[in-house]
Amino acid sequence: MLRNGWGTTFFAAIAAICLAAPVFAQSLEELPFSKKLKLAKVGDEDAQMAVAVAYESGNGAKTDEAEAAKWYRKAALQGNSEAQFRLARIVSKGVKGVKKDAETAFKLYLDAAGKGHALSQNAVGHAYQNAIGVKADDAKAIEWYRKASEAKLAVAQNNLGIMYLNGKGITRNLDEAFKLFKLAADQGDGWGLNNLGGMYEMGWGAAADKKKAIELYGQAEAKGIAAAGANRKRLDGAASTANSQ
Repeated sequence: MLRNGWGTTFFAAIAAICLAAPVFAQSLEELPFSKKLKLAKVGDEDAQMAVAVAYESGNGAKTDEAEAAKWYRKAALQGNSEAQFRLARIVSKGVKGVKKDAETAFKLYLDAAGKGHALSQNAVGHAYQNAIGVKADDAKAIEWYRKASEAKLAVAQNNLGIMYLNGKGITRNLDEAFKLFKLAADQGDGWGLNNLGGMYEMGWGAAADKKKAIELYGQAEAKGIAAAGANRKRLDGAASTANSQ
């Protein structure tokens, strides 16, 4: 039995501590933009990224791509490969307040790609293939597309598949093109679905299967690929005409 005095007070204090809710720090996503901006200004890399994304997307701040570029640049200087990629995208097209500079964009992509950033690896491949900010080099395009493909990036798998299909910088290999398009299609990539449909239509890398081709074209069309819709209508119309004769 407890008596009045320190014993009662002690247990009352313990009860108060046990009943009090724990207090946790807010995550960066939960912070208002003004607080993210304060953290960004003192050099917090994650906050710099969050502020840049807010300015670029207009989600949480007024859309301002030049301001987004400023904060991506700060995070990029800290070695953030995602920031390098996003900054390169803005620099590659140019916006009000940011001069278009394909060479600088390529350098940013290349640096991020060297750190294993898959989207940047694909962008480097695209730059080499199309001579954007660098001299055209199909062999190097293939090298970088392959790195991004091995990271399971669907767009790179599709791009590498196109190189094999056309025999650009590499011996033409329809079986390899088919495999790569299928890898991209299995991830729901619209162009991967369309191109796999084309392989089935032509009987390249697999037995010809018009029904399968129409199905894949339809799936690609649903992903917003207009060319796939045209392919589906063309092939579906041809099949209908053949069946009516």
